Amino acid sequence: MRNGYFITGTDTDCGKTRVTLGLMRLLQARGHQVLGMKPVAAGAVQTADGLRNDDALRLQAQASRPVAYERVNPYCFHPPIAPHLAAAQAACEIDFARIKGCFEQLAAAADRVLVEGVGGWRVPLGADRTLADLAVSLGLPVILVVGLRLGCINHALLSAEAIRARGLPLAGWIGNQVDPAMCEREANIATLQQWIDAPCLGVIPYLADPSAGAVSEFLRLPTDC
Repeated sequence: MRNGYFITGTDTDCGKTRVTLGLMRLLQARGHQVLGMKPVAAGAVQTADGLRNDDALRLQAQASRPVAYERVNPYCFHPPIAPHLAAAQAACEIDFARIKGCFEQLAAAADRVLVEGVGGWRVPLGADRTLADLAVSLGLPVILVVGLRLGCINHALLSAEAIRARGLPLAGWIGNQVDPAMCEREANIATLQQWIDAPCLGVIPYLADPSAGAVSEFLRLPTDC
C-alpha cells in the first residue's frame, strides 16, 4: 500500500473535509508527518495568489509542514458546480498524470497523505473518467464518509459496493451526522455496521464547532496505522 488514504463520500456536503482534517489531526497526534490533498475543487474565490478553495486551504493549514497550494489543489475552479462542468467552462482537461505527480511529491515529504475526493464516488471528472478512476490511478485504500441523514443507508451500501468493484480496499467507513434532527440515528448506524463489510472508524455527532481536534475525538485509525 502507498502511504495514504483516499477519502470519498456518499454525496456532496457529507463531511469529507471535516473527516479528513480529523484524521490528519489523529495521525499527527500519533507522531506522523501528515499532508492533505484535494486534487480537484469546484467552488473558489479569486485572490491575489489565484483561485483558492476553502476546503483545500484548510487541508493546507492542517499540514505538518508548509506545502505549496498548487500541490494540495492542482485543479481549482471558480463555480460551485460539478467538476467536469467547471473544467469544461474553463476549457481545461483534468490530467491524472499531473495529479499523480503532485501526490508523489507530497508522499515523499510525509508519512501519510490523505487525499480528499470531490462530490461522491462516481462524480465525472471528464468525458469518460470519474473520481473512481482517479482513486484507482492513485492506488490508495479508501475511507468512505457517510453523511448521516435520511437515505444514507442506500447511498452508503451502493458506494461501498462500487468501491470494492473497482478492486480497491475499503479501509473503513465513518458516519458524520449532517442532519441534527435525524430520526432513528442509532438504528441507521446499526444497519450500516451490519451491511458494510468494513470497520466503522467512528461516528461524529452534529457539532456546533467541528474543529479538527473536536472531530478527531470521535475517530479511530485503520489498523495499519
